[in-house]
Amino acid sequence: MKISVIVPVYNTSDYLVKCLDSLVNQTLDELEIIVVNDGSTDNSQEIIDDYASQYSNIKAFQKPNGGLSDARNFGIEKAKGEFIGFVDSDDFVDEKMFEIMYGLAKKHDSEIVFCDLEKVNENGEAFRDLPQSPQLPEKINLEEDFTIFGEMSCFACNKIFKSELFEQDKFIRGIHFEDIELIPKLILKSKVIAKINEPFYKYFERQNSITRSHTEKGLDMFTAVENVKNAFEQSEYSHYKNELERFLILQAFYSFVAYTAYVKDNSLKKTMLDQLSAKMNSFGINKLKILKYRRFGRNYFFSLPPKKQIYYLLVLIHKNLIFNFGAK
Repeated sequence: MKISVIVPVYNTSDYLVKCLDSLVNQTLDELEIIVVNDGSTDNSQEIIDDYASQYSNIKAFQKPNGGLSDARNFGIEKAKGEFIGFVDSDDFVDEKMFEIMYGLAKKHDSEIVFCDLEKVNENGEAFRDLPQSPQLPEKINLEEDFTIFGEMSCFACNKIFKSELFEQDKFIRGIHFEDIELIPKLILKSKVIAKINEPFYKYFERQNSITRSHTEKGLDMFTAVENVKNAFEQSEYSHYKNELERFLILQAFYSFVAYTAYVKDNSLKKTMLDQLSAKMNSFGINKLKILKYRRFGRNYFFSLPPKKQIYYLLVLIHKNLIFNFGAK
């Protein structure tokens, strides 16, 4: 097999047909689709059985519910492909996605290939682009340019990975932000990354997601970035200290603060922001570095919508934060 695509499923019967249709119609030959039903209680298994009976390249498995990381790891153990990809069961992909990305992997002898994403609504209509390092070339030799490490989105789903990368590292069970914890570590084990700036991956965002409430599980973000920091310091790229700092600013500050926006318990939010302050100080990251952070070749803060800028500024000047802002 050229690529094994792993699809964890948990109670997504409303979206699963669209997802599987986009995979069985891929233009790449020698592609296997590993569908892992992670203890669904809806009729997802009926849909899986129907597709598995029609398409020989679908390998269907059932297991007790263990969460996204556990389902992905289960699929990795079953995969026979030269490369491994991940598609969430409420998303879908362009039919040319894996053929083109596999071609790039072979063309550049790269361990990882990624593409752009776009958010889609209930009708599959795109409403927001999610470009990925558009300023970088198609072939990225990490020994010569490690910029991507400090600005990448840590999605697992818009990438394919050489299967050997998972021999030592897999998704950690029981924490949020498992992608942030693992994907950078796989990059640290790579030499060449290839990319194409086409939105092949269609990331579904539910319309009611704006009302979601976040919890103390957001603190898992710090576990993820600490693990990446430790791996970075022991890697062959450890001299790219500026890129580690950029990674920490994007993930431990901007991504974490974005998460806290949906924390409704004010006491919990205060606790989380206090921990944010302590983490940023331990990383040696101050206000000026955060505000000067550049992503995709431009200032990140000023590229944000005005409402987001205001929220981040309020966090930066929060009286409980203990950054040494005034001296920098």
